[in-house]
Amino acid sequence: MENLLNESWSEIIITVDTKDIDTAGSIANMVVPYGIYIEDYSDLENEVMEIAHIDLIDENLLKADRSKGYIHVYINPHENPAEAVSFITERLESEGIKFTCTVDNCSAEDWANNWKQYFHPMPVGEKLLIRPTWEDEYDAGGRRVLHIEPGLAFGTGSHPTTKLCLETLEKYVNENSTVLDIGCGSGILSIACLLLGAKSAFGVDIDSLAVKTAMANARENGFGEEKFKVVQGNLSDKVKGKYNIIVANIVADIIMEFNRDVGRFLEDNGVYITGGIIDSREDEVLASFSENGFKVIERFEEKGWLVFVLKK
Repeated sequence: MENLLNESWSEIIITVDTKDIDTAGSIANMVVPYGIYIEDYSDLENEVMEIAHIDLIDENLLKADRSKGYIHVYINPHENPAEAVSFITERLESEGIKFTCTVDNCSAEDWANNWKQYFHPMPVGEKLLIRPTWEDEYDAGGRRVLHIEPGLAFGTGSHPTTKLCLETLEKYVNENSTVLDIGCGSGILSIACLLLGAKSAFGVDIDSLAVKTAMANARENGFGEEKFKVVQGNLSDKVKGKYNIIVANIVADIIMEFNRDVGRFLEDNGVYITGGIIDSREDEVLASFSENGFKVIERFEEKGWLVFVLKK
């Protein structure tokens, strides 16, 4: 990872109308599981009041174009940015979204600092506080603190679908829970489950950087391999046994692919929690659940993102 941090990365900036920002952001997330942040100032005053309870906003932000959103995607030196641009362009055009796309070079340090300025200690649900490791001043207020350094792996807890998954897991995790986290990214969901009292968690991700980051985050929170294991690979070739909670916070296409296989890893009366689904994909995702023997027992929505709780 250290070598990657010293090399020049490619920054892809996609500009879209704010009404299309969620769909475009979901498409961008399919390119890489890490290195993405979104600028959307369309509801700036209300969001600042909700988070900070103050009405003082930097003048430069107040002057920002409220009609446009900006998605920044960072491609590491070992990947081809032209392929990413081609994929994003094809998907956005197929959705009928108007956009512009530029590519520039930057250092990993630059993009890390870009998104860190938007990530601060944040309460989630009733029991957790997510704290980035570079923030030393925070008040836990009796909450269990999840210390996280996302590094190059997707997953800070600030995205609506991750928050929904965390809030949902809080309702289902107990001291008997064994958790399978598919596409674990930074390990945030697995670590949250352990902080909520789960017996063990097992993460799997196709990205080697995500695996390293998840392991480091687990250690940062005091969990060794006896509580949390994480491996690189996909569902079918790396996972064995059965779990009473399976969580997959990815994207609709991958969830529908996993639906065919995931049932054999779910214990009787276990729950399968899925996130990362934009509302425009709901009907086809629901059809996939039904085709593979899953019944929806709860549905949650925030800002056009959906999380489902399912049983076999």
